[in-house]
Amino acid sequence: MKLKLINCLACLLVALTTSITTAGKSGFSPEFLDEIAKQYGVKAKARIIAWQELIEDSVGDSEWSNIHTVNSFFNRTKFVADQDHWGQVDYWATPVEFLSTNGGDCEDFSIAKYFTLLELGVPDERLRITYVKAIRLNQAHMVLAYYETPESEPLILDNLINRIMPASRRNDLVPVYSFNGNDLWMSKERGQGRTIKGGSQRINLWRDLNIRLKQERELGKSYTAKEISH
Repeated sequence: MKLKLINCLACLLVALTTSITTAGKSGFSPEFLDEIAKQYGVKAKARIIAWQELIEDSVGDSEWSNIHTVNSFFNRTKFVADQDHWGQVDYWATPVEFLSTNGGDCEDFSIAKYFTLLELGVPDERLRITYVKAIRLNQAHMVLAYYETPESEPLILDNLINRIMPASRRNDLVPVYSFNGNDLWMSKERGQGRTIKGGSQRINLWRDLNIRLKQERELGKSYTAKEISH
């Protein structure tokens, strides 16, 4: 796919600049869904609709239920390395890009889960996108950590393992740093870690991702993942 995917998505955004109204159970405008189908096929459109239906159907459920539902939903997507998928060494996709292209790497899984849980009302302070070293793979990896309370042991949502487990049972992962919409922590050992001045906006890929999320929202899509701004 390589850079063609990025170019197609850019064209899609341009084509949707006049599609501001929303309709239908999916929460997206019919024009937007039709453009998804035109660019990536009817299955891509179905994945976007299924995502929005998941959000609508899960509103009001417990956080425990939601983290399992969201983790299972996104873990069905294919893992594809950024170089093969986007033609770039590192690219952080929005949830729409991730689902439309039906693939992504560990960052994309974690980001999609993060924004979907925000949409379901999970407070930002309970979620941390966490950069780790996967010991068995001997490589960098990313997961989403969920904290029921600030003092709770985090639960790990991982695309490598479908089962959600406490961090203490994931001895195969060594935390390096974590972040959410506001903050950035360095984690030389398990625990809350040390807060870094400047927060998550110090991460260039995170800033770029949020710019694209804002652009998507401005084009009339009703999925409203919480805006990150400082």
